[in-house]
Amino acid sequence: MSIDWNSTHAAIWRPRKRKLRAVQDIDPVGLDDLLGIDRQKDVLLINTERFLSGQPANNALLWGARGTGKSSLIKAVFNALRDRGLRLIQVDKHDLLELTDIVDEIRDLEHRFILFCDDLSFETNETDYKALKSVLEGSIEQPPANIRVYATSNRRHLMPESMQDNIDSRMVDQELHLADAIEEKLSLSDRFGLWLSFYAIDQKQYLMIVDHLFTGYAGEREVLHREAIRFAMQRGMRSGRVARQFYNAFSAD
Repeated sequence: MSIDWNSTHAAIWRPRKRKLRAVQDIDPVGLDDLLGIDRQKDVLLINTERFLSGQPANNALLWGARGTGKSSLIKAVFNALRDRGLRLIQVDKHDLLELTDIVDEIRDLEHRFILFCDDLSFETNETDYKALKSVLEGSIEQPPANIRVYATSNRRHLMPESMQDNIDSRMVDQELHLADAIEEKLSLSDRFGLWLSFYAIDQKQYLMIVDHLFTGYAGEREVLHREAIRFAMQRGMRSGRVARQFYNAFSAD
């Protein structure tokens, strides 16, 4: 893969070339840039610091509403710790079948790696997630101590749930026995020892993020807020992503 991890902090898997490409222009998002998710920041940062120091640490699943800072939080934690030896590798969902090969290349290195899977979810008939299972918990070989998986998803269990799944569940001797379909869906998400949930923000939180982005804004805040609210209404939601998009559109005026 020809990556010098002493000088390269992040890389992206390129399947057509079957190699990692070093990332030079890393997204500079910092922890202070993320507002309204203090608990999630603290928990993920502590887990990652434990991982870096060789203590027990979990794979992490960040799930919830879109645009609420899940991916940005992973990148911000990485930025905060990369000078201490943390490295980041992004692997797209459709490349998960290559995951074991990637792991084989880095499992014996001195650096500690976060495998970052963004916007992870699977349809009922997909089976690529089985490669991810083996990396999360190992097979006949223990999962590598220098690798953890951090994934984001809009789905808590990564797979779609249907009413039929619940219908097929049954009670046996006063104990609930989940349907095979539910067991299969839970078996993947259960391999993430750390779950962090993200929810849509209210208008007060949204405007707080807008104010943070427009720190040096010289105009009237009331006008700024009115335009920000109108922008969010046009988008149909309030989120940190929408606030950033509003900043990109409005700050140029």
